[in-house]
Amino acid sequence: MRLDINLATRPYEDSRQFWMQWGAGLGLLGILTLVLLYFVATGIASARKDRVLIKEREQQIAERDQQRARAEATLNLPENRSTRDRSDFLNDLFQRKAFSWTRVFEDMERVMPNRLHLVSIQPTMSSGHQLELKMVVGGDTREHAQELVRRMEGSQHFQDTKIEIENTQMGGQGDPVHFEISATYVPESEMQSRKGGL
Repeated sequence: MRLDINLATRPYEDSRQFWMQWGAGLGLLGILTLVLLYFVATGIASARKDRVLIKEREQQIAERDQQRARAEATLNLPENRSTRDRSDFLNDLFQRKAFSWTRVFEDMERVMPNRLHLVSIQPTMSSGHQLELKMVVGGDTREHAQELVRRMEGSQHFQDTKIEIENTQMGGQGDPVHFEISATYVPESEMQSRKGGL
């Protein structure tokens, strides 16, 4: 039997090499697809666990809110008003007693920039039982006060720090510039209780 093959019109093709290259590429793509599918499946499972955990926490928060509302309703009864008022007074007294001037001055010393000093400081208790500090600092430039605000915000003990009032005295003795700064102070004990609650 005789076969006539014209190589000019049907050139020889090495299909084995072609299928080896493409097969290896397809195999790698298949493995990559399986790995991605694994990550998607584990991500979905993890998200499902997170949703269940969030629902549990929301239920716990709702239960605690209900307990608090019941306790407040009980305290607001006329026969319990004296107990509530005494409790508020004692809690306020304990918070004031827990205030440590030494600790505040140590924390202020850590954040106070050079060429700026504390003139006066006044602690007050906010309606949300947060300790607010109103302070007056003196220095020679506004930049030093802004640096103090930045440092206080970077500290864990001071929050919501802002310059309230700026007074400039020209040609007088003492500091040419005074700043009234307000901040919420977080004592060490409260920071530890927050860490313990996390």
